[in-house]
Amino acid sequence: MNHHTGRIEVITGSMFCGKTEELIRRLRRASIARRKVQVFKPIIDDRYAYAQVASHAGSSFEAQPVASASEILPLLNEDTDVVGIDEAQFFGDDLISLVRQLADQGIRVILTGLDQDFRGEPFGPMPALMALAEEVDKLHAICMVCGEPASRTQRLVDGQPARYDDPIIIVGASEMYEARCRQHHIVPRS
Repeated sequence: MNHHTGRIEVITGSMFCGKTEELIRRLRRASIARRKVQVFKPIIDDRYAYAQVASHAGSSFEAQPVASASEILPLLNEDTDVVGIDEAQFFGDDLISLVRQLADQGIRVILTGLDQDFRGEPFGPMPALMALAEEVDKLHAICMVCGEPASRTQRLVDGQPARYDDPIIIVGASEMYEARCRQHHIVPRS
């Protein structure tokens, strides 16, 4: 039985800022503290490993891929103290009520996700999750144009900025995306 206060922690920022690396660090610390940890990730994120959350830097942690937030609760063990959820922006708004429910039950929920899509607009359930969280850490990458702190994700198509009306969700890594500062983030409109 969980005797700890539930809470919601959100780790956010652009791609390549270290969100998953920070999630893995927190999960490892929870494991060292003998907390029962379970981690979930969207099934569409198959960039590095199917049953792991993995950072661009190479760290990884065992995770259960799920198609939707509604699959998480039935997979949750009774003695779980800490739930990690990677790439939360890919889940629907049903993630919001699930996360609230878990925290109300005394579970520490740690989520990562892009706060903005490639257009620079709020992404999926992330704004609501950030508002509900007890702790929000917004990390920054390095702008690939000027070297300043980057808060945006630039999608590239054949080396050129993706257009505003391109599909919002396309899973990829450095071959399609790079971190940019506000000044160098470009989204052409049709």
